Amino acid sequence: MPKSRAVLSQTQLLHELEPVVAQELDRHLNVAKEWFPHEYVPWSEGRDFDGVLGGEAWSESDSKLPEPARISLIVNLLTEDNLPSYHHEIATTFGRDGAWGTWVHRWTAEEARHSVALRDYLTVTRAVDPVALERARMVHMSTGFATEYGTMLQQLSYVSFQELATRIAHRNTGKAAGEPNCERLLARIAADENLHMLFYRNLLGAALEVAPDQAMRAVTDVVTTFQMPGASIEGFSRKAMVIAHEGIYDLRLHIDDVLMPVLRQWKVFELTDLGPEGEKAREELAAFLERLEVTASRFVERRAARRAAAAKV
Repeated sequence: MPKSRAVLSQTQLLHELEPVVAQELDRHLNVAKEWFPHEYVPWSEGRDFDGVLGGEAWSESDSKLPEPARISLIVNLLTEDNLPSYHHEIATTFGRDGAWGTWVHRWTAEEARHSVALRDYLTVTRAVDPVALERARMVHMSTGFATEYGTMLQQLSYVSFQELATRIAHRNTGKAAGEPNCERLLARIAADENLHMLFYRNLLGAALEVAPDQAMRAVTDVVTTFQMPGASIEGFSRKAMVIAHEGIYDLRLHIDDVLMPVLRQWKVFELTDLGPEGEKAREELAAFLERLEVTASRFVERRAARRAAAAKV
């Protein structure tokens, strides 16, 4: 695929990248493993709840999980619940035809397993209050999700980082839960997210070859404004602070395990074929990362101080 200095339209970019989509789709289908949500749920632990079946109401003592893990699981599940909105966004951008459309539907089908499995696990094990969870789902899904990124390249860049961030959040939540069944389930979900990240990362990598300046601008736009898709969850800021304090997902991890690995894979600081606009975007990116590094270091220092103070009490 030839590099272009001209600004390519979204239609042109979709056309130029479709062979890569087809190639990446074939690779994905060859390596993706079939799995079944019901196999990861300890159904024998379940019992009736209060309500129409006249069972036992949920109580705080029912949950075996630490509070930070419970909060993270709720955030992860509510985020997964918004799949209809995510599907709408990528189907609108990528289309429903050809290799693009095939990928959109396959991705949606794979993602749908995550909320099914998580909710079944949390309900059967009584890990969280099911009434509060359902009410939170209704509020969050009623709000929906609409991307703030107006171009296809921005959206590709976003999901490249977001899928990796989600993988790490799921994996670390499983570890924080300290419960083997929970960790096994979240490791399985994280494996899906990793394959999705590879698809999008490789596709944006190809875009950096086709339209380097436009792609570089998209990467900078996303890195400097990145938010997780669950940011609209009610009380998200407080929940995110608990999750960060626990080390499940924080700014240090965001830089070291999400941003930098993907940026290194794209070799954004080694590209030699950027024009003036691409160079400008790369300079903005470098400056932002420097500022972010300072913020992350300060957060880690403050967290260590808080933990040390708590240990003395």
